[in-house]
Amino acid sequence: MPFLKSLIIASTFVAGVSAASAQVIGVPAGSYVADAGHTNVLWTVSHFGLSNYIGRFGTIAATLELDPADPTKSKLTATIDPKSVDTNYSGTDKDFDAEIASEMFFDAAKFDAITFVSTEIKTSGNDTGTVTGDLTFHGVTKPVTLDVKMNAALNPHPMSKKPVVGFSATGTIKRSDFGVAALVGPVGDDVTLTIETEFVAQ
Repeated sequence: MPFLKSLIIASTFVAGVSAASAQVIGVPAGSYVADAGHTNVLWTVSHFGLSNYIGRFGTIAATLELDPADPTKSKLTATIDPKSVDTNYSGTDKDFDAEIASEMFFDAAKFDAITFVSTEIKTSGNDTGTVTGDLTFHGVTKPVTLDVKMNAALNPHPMSKKPVVGFSATGTIKRSDFGVAALVGPVGDDVTLTIETEFVAQ
């Protein structure tokens, strides 16, 4: 199965590609953008050790400059609007999305973008690899590595009639490393990122 490792955004803040050996992907080279309707970045933190709380972001943009002959030469960039955080909070006592976006946590009014720019892509198998990049969150930039799986490459997609490549990716960051330390202890410091995305040729 042709291979590519790339992400996003994940994540990322997610999307991705990985490196070790060049492998050919069955889609053309060029610019691909994340399909908003099929792109999700979920974050998960421990809640008092009782359960894992899951949130997501609603506004995500990502671009993949794809080299299908050698995915390790591809480039991924992604941007998330932290104000678009969605906690699926069912209570009526407060606006929990606004609380997470507030100065207490994301401080989205001051730090209005979460970005990821790939710096290294490695392949580890026919459809797996890693994408390492600079994650900028809450005004802090640190390297983050995502484990990526290429799910499929369709040329063309049966509905859009365009080349499409789909990826799943996961990674973990410590929120305190990015200056988001409120309630660390009862609420986990480790944040698991889960990214699902489809990139469409432009």
